[in-house]
Amino acid sequence: MKPKLTPQAIVARTACRADLAGGTTDIWPLYLFHPGACVVNIALEIMTTCRITPLAGRGIRLISLDTRREDSFASLDGLLAASRYSHPLAAHLVRFFRPEAGFVLETHSEAPAGAGISGSSALMIATTAALARLCGEVLSKEEIRAIAQNVEAQLIRVPTGCQDYYPALYGGVGVLRLDPDGVHREAIDVSLDEVDRRYVLAYTGAPRQSGINNWKVFKAHIDGSRKVFRNFERIGEIARAMHSALSRSAWDDAALLLREEWKLRRTNAPAITTPLIDRLIAVARRNGGLAGKVCGAGGGGCVIFQVEPDAQSRVERALAAAGAEVLPFAVCRHGLTVDESRVLQA
Repeated sequence: MKPKLTPQAIVARTACRADLAGGTTDIWPLYLFHPGACVVNIALEIMTTCRITPLAGRGIRLISLDTRREDSFASLDGLLAASRYSHPLAAHLVRFFRPEAGFVLETHSEAPAGAGISGSSALMIATTAALARLCGEVLSKEEIRAIAQNVEAQLIRVPTGCQDYYPALYGGVGVLRLDPDGVHREAIDVSLDEVDRRYVLAYTGAPRQSGINNWKVFKAHIDGSRKVFRNFERIGEIARAMHSALSRSAWDDAALLLREEWKLRRTNAPAITTPLIDRLIAVARRNGGLAGKVCGAGGGGCVIFQVEPDAQSRVERALAAAGAEVLPFAVCRHGLTVDESRVLQA
């Protein structure tokens, strides 16, 4: 019998994201009530990784390297019978794909816990792609997105938006057009080197409450709040204008829009900000910052700042002195990657 090539390991990597405008409108069906709704976001060189190593036998191990949590099962049947998991993200995706052979699945995220930069959603994309490869399934990017988003909704038990998954799939700076016939992602033609020079990212040290804040706003909208509806109409206008500003490299316009977006978002959900977030935005403004807003649903997590190009280092030092953890800011130039190494086996 001739030796055959057998997978040694499958490694999928994806990027986290920072949103500039339009967030929360990406939750179905909110965007259907606001024609022209869109989201503008940036893929960050803050990565998540899923590595799967096939094993002889039927045993399954799920390991989260950054949170130091682990599950072990004698077989897929054992995993399916369990009622609780230490690594639920991986376990729920394994439940979906149901691979028959044994394996070790390891995940790692460079994002701080609860940072609001879609670390969990990016990891859902990476893990979905790796498990699909393990099972021999060929999925389109949109199919990967749908599985990752739907399984994450099962995990957090509230509606999820779609914007978090696209930077992980495509990288770069993009706009998501949220239309009745689906979500359409387009790359924004802007210098990524300029974007790298003009933004700062800082973690407050407090995890955000993504599902809670988004659910409150979602419910208020569905319940007919006129104020929330008007705010979302304006947020849609701001997002479209942000797309235009970035496409024209109109940085002053972009800063003005970022400030206005944050002002409106604060009125949707008072818990979106904290005294520390307000202090960090004020500190940044005194040191060359032009605008700032919370990433994601707020209540903690990360804040993104637009700054003068020559003020980036000064703003970073001031934020660190004010108690924030400054994270490296760079646009991830590529989307999802899945690599597979193989060895000869008799």
